[in-house]
Amino acid sequence: MRAALQSEIGQDKLEVVDDMEAVGFGPGKVRVRIRATGLCHSDLSAMNGVLPQPAPFVPGHEGSGVVTDIGDGVTGHQQGDRVLVCWLPPCGHCPACKRGQGHLCLESFGNVATPNFRRGGGDVFGFAGTGTFAEEMVVPANCAIPIPDDVPFDIAALIGCGVTTGLGAAINTARVEAGSSVAVIGCGGVGISVVQGAKVQGASQIVAVDPVESRREAALRFGATEAVSPEAFADARSRITGGEGFDYVFEVVGKSSTTQTAYEMTRRGGTVCVVGAGGLDDNFQINMFSLFFDEKRILPSMYGGGDVLRSYERTISLWRAGRIDLAGLITHRVQLAEINDALDQMRTGVALRTCIEI
Repeated sequence: MRAALQSEIGQDKLEVVDDMEAVGFGPGKVRVRIRATGLCHSDLSAMNGVLPQPAPFVPGHEGSGVVTDIGDGVTGHQQGDRVLVCWLPPCGHCPACKRGQGHLCLESFGNVATPNFRRGGGDVFGFAGTGTFAEEMVVPANCAIPIPDDVPFDIAALIGCGVTTGLGAAINTARVEAGSSVAVIGCGGVGISVVQGAKVQGASQIVAVDPVESRREAALRFGATEAVSPEAFADARSRITGGEGFDYVFEVVGKSSTTQTAYEMTRRGGTVCVVGAGGLDDNFQINMFSLFFDEKRILPSMYGGGDVLRSYERTISLWRAGRIDLAGLITHRVQLAEINDALDQMRTGVALRTCIEI
């Protein structure tokens, strides 16, 4: 089958090959024919080594498709089921899941070290235990979440990661209060989803911060009340909050420098919500007096910070009701053979989300 391959960490281009094989099918597994997948910034971070990932590997973790084969012992799935790929499915029985924190389930990370593919007799991994930049893949059955018939494949793919992460950060983790002031640093697909989550929660002021003008313009369409460049952020804080700082500031870049900015732009007693996934060697530092005296809450948010399956259901409900716009997040579409065009679109910031149609 056809798939996009990252042979070594650090390569900035993917090789589209025609001789990849999806492996591992058996009891407890399903085979999924991928129909659509989104390009998430985490894929780039795995390619350049910011996020740990064994190589060679097939990137992609935000996908949807159709179940074609079902392994022994699998219940709740049928051939032909339309599904989205969940790269971090809750196992339901580990301590985190029992506490209602299925998004922190460590059992699922066992998939990361298990090869999902084979090429030329050699093992090939799938990013985050999945690998949706391929025509088909084999995953544990709980990674394939059935979707209603009215949800298109491209919309379902976005729900599989970026939208769930952004909406959940505002709704589950930060729990934005109605009438509050919000700033969002980084307005790609996840950042725009944070903007929409803050709007759903009733924030009165939502300031989008991004160096790319087209992304600032997009943020206004999705609910931001103002959009500024990083250089104008301090002025916006002065005008909007009287210099006190925002009630909530979301960091959606994954860098210590922007997290420092987020902390500085948050009012005393406010909330800094870290959504971006950064590197192991990028350390955020704060002095102990400020930590105590300013009483700012620092809340990391992984995968939306709540029950993943419930978050999927809520997102679909909000989309059906017209409360959030998911189709508008897809600004570009390419075929798998054009995957490197999608990488360029993300690196330059011209795309909010590129949908790879397979």
